[in-house]
Amino acid sequence: MATIEDVARAAGVSASTVSYVLSGKRSISPPTRRRVEQAIADLGYRPHMGARALASNRTNVIGLMAPLRSGVDVSVIMQFVTGVVTRARGFEHDVLLLTQDDVGGLERVAAGSMVDAIVVMDVEADDPRIPVLGALRQPTVLIGLPRDAGGLSCVDLDFEAVGVVGARHLAATGHREVALLGSPPEVMDRHTSYADRVVHGFTTTAAARGLDVTVEPCEPHPAGAQRAVDAVLDRAPGTTGLVVHNERALPHVLARLRERGRVVGGDTSVIAVCPEDVALAQSLPITSIDIPAAMIGSVAVEMVMARLRGEQPAETRLLAPVLTDRTSGAPGPAATDLTP
Repeated sequence: MATIEDVARAAGVSASTVSYVLSGKRSISPPTRRRVEQAIADLGYRPHMGARALASNRTNVIGLMAPLRSGVDVSVIMQFVTGVVTRARGFEHDVLLLTQDDVGGLERVAAGSMVDAIVVMDVEADDPRIPVLGALRQPTVLIGLPRDAGGLSCVDLDFEAVGVVGARHLAATGHREVALLGSPPEVMDRHTSYADRVVHGFTTTAAARGLDVTVEPCEPHPAGAQRAVDAVLDRAPGTTGLVVHNERALPHVLARLRERGRVVGGDTSVIAVCPEDVALAQSLPITSIDIPAAMIGSVAVEMVMARLRGEQPAETRLLAPVLTDRTSGAPGPAATDLTP
């Protein structure tokens, strides 16, 4: 395997000149640069990535903290991961995936200069990681919206607007008693940001429209979905409109509604908050509000790369929700008018 010294000898220059050609840290004359590049090509030289990182203070690696906590839907998490990884490759960066949620892991990765920047998922309303992230030298982007971002950039779907759009659509289609089947209890108990924001948007808008509202956490398995549906219908038997913010529970919720004698698309309306492919995979056409997970992951990478270039101050970007009413084949109400 060729070394940097082999390239230097072939090009008739010093090893330091080869290093400067590779790193771009000094200006090298065009003829010399061409000789070095030709020697690199002829010898098939591949620079040692660790040495390059030390020389340039860059690793071309983005850290992605995607903790696999209890209650999260791994298949949806992986859509976010796919968006991050795909966009990172466009910037010639790799991704180091961190699946623990401990602050110590973050500090080790950052202190060891293993990554140039960090993207963090599954953000809580009062997230204990934010003070640590704010103290790191690496720029950080949060996928989520905490109460106080501590000067960090954030990107997410506007989940409060998701709740607004869901409640508004049910009110506009004549429902007077509505319910939200939400995230699993452990997600709600952690006050994960997206779950709290959907609940707030839904309940405040439904109340402003004069609707009777029920909110019920929902476990993702068949028994959990059955308990959640039964809890809603036993407590409020007049409920005819439901928003389901739980991708894994969705098919079980639909099945239990059928068992309770409800006709989805007939006497009962269901709006699913989920990625589009989840809605399309159901056994009947279903109205849904899309979670554009891959797009959000891609935007997070673009934001963190802008921060690396020093081109962008901290900012918050929230994507507007889009409702698709597949029961009629037409888009639902525009997501831009979000007044209750």
